Amino acid sequence: MEQAPHEQQGGGNQGQPSETMPEREPRPLPLPRIYAASLSDYNAGRLVGAWLDAAVEADELAAGVQAMLAASPTPGAEEWAIHDYEGFGPLRLDEYESLETVASVARGIAEHGPAFAHFAALIGTSDSDGLARFDDAYLGHAESLTAYVEALLDDLGYRSQIEAAVPEHLQPYIRFDIEGFARDLELSGDITTSDGDGGVYVFDPRG
Repeated sequence: MEQAPHEQQGGGNQGQPSETMPEREPRPLPLPRIYAASLSDYNAGRLVGAWLDAAVEADELAAGVQAMLAASPTPGAEEWAIHDYEGFGPLRLDEYESLETVASVARGIAEHGPAFAHFAALIGTSDSDGLARFDDAYLGHAESLTAYVEALLDDLGYRSQIEAAVPEHLQPYIRFDIEGFARDLELSGDITTSDGDGGVYVFDPRG
């Protein structure tokens, strides 16, 4: 619940980005943070909670939760839940998401930007090994999947190979089905995408 505060067919390295890829500059996310609320107070009709920066170590985040509970007027308040959050892009946090997961994902977003949030939303927060493969999996952010694949073909030299193999007088009749190739790359599982920020984030799920 991203809300305002309170309120390849092919293998190998075909999918690897390069300087020729149609990179777009994604819009930065706000600093990832969560609103942790005391459940005993919430159940009693009181709003007791605190916004906590999430891009920290899990023990620091836990200390923030405990400080919030210690300030509660309810003696012995110890149960809490995430009642709001921001800066996690398309990722949806569970009300009882573990602080280890929250902190790990938030640090990834702080380090890598919104692409990490999209990656986490695609593979899920429970796959910690998968999240650690972000650097290898992330292929770039482009205006569209078609634009990404078109640049990929140029980067790999496939267009020049086709031109070299086809006589010049026949080249005007040759058309590479970029849309179909892009669609097949995604359907085959060679790449996976997430729409966002005026374009598409592209990942290699095998990265």
